[in-house]
Amino acid sequence: MRERLAMALFQGRSKRKPTGGRLRPHRSKRRAEIGRELQQTRVGEERQKFARARGGNRKVRLLRSNFASVTDSAKGKTFRAKILDVIENPTNPHYVRQNIVTRGAIIETDAGRAQVTSRPGQHGVISAILITD
Repeated sequence: MRERLAMALFQGRSKRKPTGGRLRPHRSKRRAEIGRELQQTRVGEERQKFARARGGNRKVRLLRSNFASVTDSAKGKTFRAKILDVIENPTNPHYVRQNIVTRGAIIETDAGRAQVTSRPGQHGVISAILITD
């Protein structure tokens, strides 16, 4: 069975100068310049995806998770907390309705409100800091 390939998203230079003139490419596209599709992490049963990175390394993409690693800076302790809901997301207001967690999102956990400090689609983990109201 053949592997299905996603459409390549090249992140090369623009074909135009800032003045509007044409830039002639000095070389063709390179595999290292390919971008990836956006991986949106939702609240739900834990699910991961692995992507090949440069040098044959693997990146963990977190697709869904029920838990976050929450740090209480007042006590200096870090613990695992269950995510109940996404309250606010500065990236996109529609992400709140879809329960999508990105960096900077404010989530409701069983320990209280917390702000996400990691990038789940890139790091493969949800890390957050407890917010004191």
